[in-house]
Amino acid sequence: MTMHQTGSRDEWLAARIALLEKEKELTRLSDELARQRQQLPWVRIDKAFRFETEEGTASLADLFRGRSQLLVYHFMFGPDYKAGCPSCSAIADGFNGITVHLANHDVTLTAVSRAPLARLLAYRERMGWRFPWASCSDGAFNFDFNVSFTEQQQRDGSIEYNFQREPAFVWRSRLEGDSASVTERFAATTGTDVASYTRERPGVSAFIIEDGVVYHTYSTYARGVDGIWSMYPWLDRAPKGRNEANGPWWRRHDEYGQS
Repeated sequence: MTMHQTGSRDEWLAARIALLEKEKELTRLSDELARQRQQLPWVRIDKAFRFETEEGTASLADLFRGRSQLLVYHFMFGPDYKAGCPSCSAIADGFNGITVHLANHDVTLTAVSRAPLARLLAYRERMGWRFPWASCSDGAFNFDFNVSFTEQQQRDGSIEYNFQREPAFVWRSRLEGDSASVTERFAATTGTDVASYTRERPGVSAFIIEDGVVYHTYSTYARGVDGIWSMYPWLDRAPKGRNEANGPWWRRHDEYGQS
């Protein structure tokens, strides 16, 4: 027997109408936040970042692909990874269907990671994705935008992620079986250890180009990336919601059903 509150259709309707007012308030607030994002000052980028792409070596301006706006998803796929982060992979599953719409609205969406290009493209083929993916393995791009960090930064506690300083890295595994932490489990699925895994972080950065000059306009990290995670708005409307009391449950989409 269900332990959840039940009621009549009239009781449901009254509660739903009351909730609707809060939803409308949240929508208006979200619209206002979007306006404030777009009003942030632009920061000119003078550094000559270089990337490896399917078309060859590229500049940051080249990643725009002739459009005036660029959205970069900082995909957690470090140089030591054998496969992409499961969470980033779940997020990227939503990119295929929207890139064409963004492209026809003067926006290019691309992923950027530090793994070698060949490894990125092989993983993209495995996942069945089509969006562009660039490697910044030999450059400072991910470090400058605070999504990649060095081992030294981990050790001395100088990592600044999501606009705040983190303490020095100390890993205490809960060891074996089902008691292993989520971070340890996810690190293992990328073929690396926890320290290496957590030197990469997720994020989104936005850029614009005007008169040949590239400007950085916005970045968000950690839970700020939830807004582009396509499964979350659906789960938030399902009866049990995200249902993550026992931690992250998702896998890469080709791994469901595996033991």
